[in-house]
Amino acid sequence: MEHAPAPNEYREQRLANLRALQEKGIEPFGGAFERTGNLAAIRAGFAAGAAARAAGRLVALRDMGKSVFGHLQDASGKFQVYFKKDALPEAAFAAVKHLDLGDHVGVEGELFTTRTGEPTIKVTAWTMLSKALLPLPEKWHGLHDVEIRYRQRYLDLIANPDVCRLFERRTAIVREIRAFLQGRGFQEVETPMMQPLAGGAAARPFETHYQALNATMYLRIAPELYLKRLLVGGLDKVYELNRNFRNEGLDRSHNPEFTMLEIYEAYGDLRTMKRLVEEMIRRVTQTVIGTLCVGTASQPVDLESPWREAAYDDLVREAAGADWFDLAPAAARERARGLGVEGDPAWSPLELTHEVYEKVVEKSLVNPTFVTRLPADLVPLAKRCADDPSKVDVFELVIAGKEIAPAYSELNDPIEQRRRFEAQAGGEGGKVDEDFLAAMDHGMPPAGGMGIGIDRLVMILTGSEAIRDVIFFPQMKAK
Repeated sequence: MEHAPAPNEYREQRLANLRALQEKGIEPFGGAFERTGNLAAIRAGFAAGAAARAAGRLVALRDMGKSVFGHLQDASGKFQVYFKKDALPEAAFAAVKHLDLGDHVGVEGELFTTRTGEPTIKVTAWTMLSKALLPLPEKWHGLHDVEIRYRQRYLDLIANPDVCRLFERRTAIVREIRAFLQGRGFQEVETPMMQPLAGGAAARPFETHYQALNATMYLRIAPELYLKRLLVGGLDKVYELNRNFRNEGLDRSHNPEFTMLEIYEAYGDLRTMKRLVEEMIRRVTQTVIGTLCVGTASQPVDLESPWREAAYDDLVREAAGADWFDLAPAAARERARGLGVEGDPAWSPLELTHEVYEKVVEKSLVNPTFVTRLPADLVPLAKRCADDPSKVDVFELVIAGKEIAPAYSELNDPIEQRRRFEAQAGGEGGKVDEDFLAAMDHGMPPAGGMGIGIDRLVMILTGSEAIRDVIFFPQMKAK
């Protein structure tokens, strides 16, 4: 029984075709090729008998002796091409026999419709643009191996048109977010991604060394403290849409490098952000997806109905019992164990409660829910609630069991901010951002602030199961 060639054998076959082209005077790796338009544009403007110039990757070839049919593919779609012996110079037609699937070619010719009704270019001249030395995934009947799809995204994009459409939607979502914010007077800004102190969130940072200054630096975990400096400087409405980096785990909803949108509005508060995010997500979803029913078949998400608002403590009581906050530590751990949450005996009541919230409550919130009035010790950068200083005036917007957008009525009291920073640093003065506190001492206006995890939002709006599905090049463990 004849065995299938190994990948290196495929490469040798293609190198032989490359050499054959060179012997015919054809350069295997060409240059620019002027096109009538992309393949979708040529299809949209189709007129029988019209001239066309097209380029793309060959993804199908059918050699019928005196004619060869093929399909070109570019980012916009596919289009059939037809090489006919009596329509091409003899040498040009002979060279077609040395084309391989995956090669990039440019063609020019006349548009016509085949007997089966397919728009086609009858090729009168063609140009070699790039010889592919390895076969396309279709050689193995499609690309389904998830590991290869993530590690070699370029093969995923070639083999799976749905993946191309998903990333086109991601691009459109980001574009519409920018348009929405610009339409409401927000200014897009850029702040440092390499910082002397990693602040604005509680997370383990990536550490690096700045050789010229002989200084330890950190990739940012959040842009918050720099954006607030801009509020001090007089910018009323600012946002940044860029990368954050957190030196933590990999799972279905976490990647160490992720895209975050942070928004601040001077003289606003939590309620300002609530109105903004609800309108923005609905507007963007309707524009890009075309419906407000999103999510997956097993977990549909309704963005159209009124969005729920519920206090953190009330949601915990719903899940863990009305008497949860009255339980002794041992009884609380036993109750948590019954909910599938293993609590460390060294944990404080707050730590155990928040574990129950993250593992049980949050995962149960499918339709949009604003979780409000979180414990103050969890959020060191927000104002306390006027009626209960143990709570802070914040919300966490949860959709499909994932935190999508935390928002605060921002703390603008520099004295209180210093106290919280010092408590968070555990008495290590070197971890307190004195430069930020100096900025606050110059007067920061009251403000509403919000962060939105773009990758998670795209997951929900496109019905994707994992964060790696919506990031072109997700972080992977070394082989």
